[in-house]
Amino acid sequence: MKPSPLHFQNPNLLLCPNPFYSMAFSSAFRFLRLSPSYPRLLSPAHPRLLSPFQHRLISARALRPPAAAARAVRRSDGNDSVTAITDSGNGSEGRVVPTELHKEATEAYMSYAMSVLLGRALPDVRDGLKPVHRRILFAMHELGLSSKKPFKKCARVVGEVLGKFHPHGDTAVYDSLVRMAQDFSLRSPLIQGHGNFGSIDADPPAAMRYTECRLDDLTEALLLADLEQDTVDFVPNFDNSQKEPSLLPARLPTLLLNGSSGIAVGMATNIPPHNLAEVVDVLRVLIHNPEATLQELLEYMPGPDFPTGGLIMGNLGILEAYRTGRGRVVIRGKTDIELLDSKTKRTAIIIKEIPYQTNKASLVEKIAELVENKSLDGISDIRDESDRSGMRIVIELKRGSDPSIVLNNLYRLTSLQSTFSCNMVG
Repeated sequence: MKPSPLHFQNPNLLLCPNPFYSMAFSSAFRFLRLSPSYPRLLSPAHPRLLSPFQHRLISARALRPPAAAARAVRRSDGNDSVTAITDSGNGSEGRVVPTELHKEATEAYMSYAMSVLLGRALPDVRDGLKPVHRRILFAMHELGLSSKKPFKKCARVVGEVLGKFHPHGDTAVYDSLVRMAQDFSLRSPLIQGHGNFGSIDADPPAAMRYTECRLDDLTEALLLADLEQDTVDFVPNFDNSQKEPSLLPARLPTLLLNGSSGIAVGMATNIPPHNLAEVVDVLRVLIHNPEATLQELLEYMPGPDFPTGGLIMGNLGILEAYRTGRGRVVIRGKTDIELLDSKTKRTAIIIKEIPYQTNKASLVEKIAELVENKSLDGISDIRDESDRSGMRIVIELKRGSDPSIVLNNLYRLTSLQSTFSCNMVG
């Protein structure tokens, strides 16, 4: 006879058509075998399913004197709660407060979400910094790493931040420090780096024991100049051993200068960076005319200014982003057409700037892959001639190829044209 799905062939194995239920029932039976009620569940009802060894084991468990049972006494104390007294020998008491599951889950999840929002993922609009960035800059200020002082090892700064303000992983702190020193990540870098701090090709930075850093002069003037003037509140650090600023006294909206990006619980932010001079011009207009319209402000700050350059195609996405907080900005790399040989009239496309957050090495590899697969015609050679003086990617074209057609195909098939999705949440 074919056994039913719940027919017990083995106490450790259930024949169930669904593998999820098989694992669930197997786990349940392993748990039951450890409980005192297991002999009563299996031995009288299914003696034929037990081996002689299991019979002896169950008999030994049944004869074993029971452990000191916990005696729970429930009494009402008049405030709609239940006090549970556990007789475990040490006289400890605990309070059990009845509550609804959905209410407790909602409150616990909201507490967790707000902790992530305020403590890690989203920047503060007042100084434009996340807690880890704020603590790094304050720790460097406390160490005296001004722009006029010598560089100091990044490991020293990371240790200061971990020990006093930010008890998390050293890798996360170092990555945040490195990003504040990269001129291709921030429009206005806040830290001066000395050593290998990565590249636009996504090369990783050197270990923190090799690199050095100090504050940028812009950071001192913008965020730290008024710190000792009682301009911000100081709060206890994680172990209540000293104080740290709740935010830095920013003289300009740093959130607009360098932008920000982060993923929290249930929401995310992605704010583009802007030009420092244009932000100052907009602030001057708002000081003299607080009722200035968006169109009037756009005359002084027409849009974002990305650190890697590029060309913004159209302004509809910018208007939508500034008006509603959400919008899509289309960015194209900046290119030139050069004549390589006047006799053969061979030309080349020179890429001088690429869209923000685009990996240059991956872009070159993608173009080479498309040429090899014959998905992109008209290209004879591609090479990266970038150096310290700037970016230069040379794409040599075949004789008779139209540069405009090849360029349009590059925009369509590669990340030479990309989209920056604005989501201004802070």
